[in-house]
Amino acid sequence: MDRIYCGPPPLPQDLWASWNFDPLLVLSLLVLTFWVRRSPAGLGAVAILFVAFVSPLCALSSALFSARVVHHVLLIAAAAPLLALAMPRRDKGAIAGPFLVSTVILWGWHLPVAYDLALSNVAVYWLMQISLLASAVWFWRAVLSGKAAVVDRIAFIVAGFAQMGMLGAILTFAPSALYAAHALAPVDWGMTPLWDQQLGGLIMWVPAGLPYAVAAALLARHHWGQMTRGVAW
Repeated sequence: MDRIYCGPPPLPQDLWASWNFDPLLVLSLLVLTFWVRRSPAGLGAVAILFVAFVSPLCALSSALFSARVVHHVLLIAAAAPLLALAMPRRDKGAIAGPFLVSTVILWGWHLPVAYDLALSNVAVYWLMQISLLASAVWFWRAVLSGKAAVVDRIAFIVAGFAQMGMLGAILTFAPSALYAAHALAPVDWGMTPLWDQQLGGLIMWVPAGLPYAVAAALLARHHWGQMTRGVAW
């Protein structure tokens, strides 16, 4: 099916009428809400997914690459760690595997050919979203509930943001717009496609680091609290 899942790129005056109430999506969110109903973190993740897929942000991400970056950051750096916290804790092994897989998936979907295909085909679109979210949840589970030393966990959190920031820098300094999916719509929003791409790169490069910084700080604080009570985490 060759169409944009969130609908055609909206004009600025039509944005707040562009909600997405796809019945299957709404049902999926309701099922997820029931599954995590006893977990505040899980309910927070559902709220973030609602913003990403139901709110007008979904439609805006059809128009602007910068909005798509916000959408992806919400999945990877906000919903994913909250879902990881909502899942049953299990001691896992090394973090390197989840880190590598999630990095390859993030970079792979931002290759122009893969990105443009995802925005023109509903099945590929959902493959993008599910793989980004699932690989990020795997990474955050390994970081937040694994058995690796806390120093190693924090190092991988920093590495997770560093690889995203590197991708953001590449997009910011690219000499030309890379994505055909956003070749026209940014003009309606007062931007050239290159400016839109540069804004998206800057979002990925700088503000996206905030959730990683918060996670690292909370992990260090929790570990310090355990140490002061004489309990090894």
